[in-house]
Amino acid sequence: MHNGGVPEEIEREERLRVSAAAACRHLAAWWELNARDLPWRFGRTTPWGVLVSEVMSQQTQMSRVVPYWESWMAVWPDAAALAVASTAEVITAWGRLGYPRRALRLQECARVVAEEYANELPHTYEELVALPGVGDYTASAVLSFAFGERVAVIDTNIRRVLSRVFLGVESRGGAASRAERELAWCVLPEEMPERDASGLSVIWNQAVMELGATVCTAKAPQCGDCPLRGECAFLAAGLPGLGERRTRPRQRFQGTDRQVRGIILNALRQAAAQAARGVADGRLETGAPGAVPRSQIEQLWPDHVQLDACIASLDEDGLLDMLPDGSLRLP
Repeated sequence: MHNGGVPEEIEREERLRVSAAAACRHLAAWWELNARDLPWRFGRTTPWGVLVSEVMSQQTQMSRVVPYWESWMAVWPDAAALAVASTAEVITAWGRLGYPRRALRLQECARVVAEEYANELPHTYEELVALPGVGDYTASAVLSFAFGERVAVIDTNIRRVLSRVFLGVESRGGAASRAERELAWCVLPEEMPERDASGLSVIWNQAVMELGATVCTAKAPQCGDCPLRGECAFLAAGLPGLGERRTRPRQRFQGTDRQVRGIILNALRQAAAQAARGVADGRLETGAPGAVPRSQIEQLWPDHVQLDACIASLDEDGLLDMLPDGSLRLP
């Protein structure tokens, strides 16, 4: 206690809010001129389209997501359409986005939305996080970006920007800490009656995330181009610990089960596409349509112990069907 009995924590929060108010003005102007023109932004899609974009964007570069999202929404524009698609169609459409189980969880989510919410996404955080495959980040992003709610959205990019600008330290990754969540809520702009329907907090969430993705990057931040350079405690301190990341080492990809699973699924997608062309051309296949024989499967990866383990895990995840003759196909 000091200065007439005012707690230090209250003073700290007030300083953060003052700094955040200045940052918000600069960031909003930057966003208006520099926001990437992604197809799910600026009110051009439905809340369901926003959710699909967020699920696809998890651990995937945005540039890779756009064509997949556009193709996906053209075929399945709402939850009801996706709910009745075949599993094989869903896995095939997911393509090389990675972590294909996300596609099945998204379809599970679509079925709940179609059946229990009359094909409209629920509007509360509690209902959203109860949907299959929807966690804290996705629920918060949908509330902010689709419904305009004042809610702190917290992802890796946002955590990095807020930690650098307001605390002057590097965000090291891992799960969001309580302190990081409190900071995100503390600096989140209050809504003002004269603002339009998009809201200050929505612009703030989108702009901070965009800044982290394009300017305030992990290893090579472009501080000279940053609209928050005047408020950034990290820059003022000389970028201490720049690029320090992760409490665990980055996982390699080559030779991992994830790589093998991807190879297997790619072979099954190709077989399914070939079978579809055969049906369209009026040609008949021998054996199960779209199935890859066991002899071909064994040629996909030299370590057959690892190969079999990956086949078993894909089967457990519902991503393939194992036929009696040992061949495999999409469900």
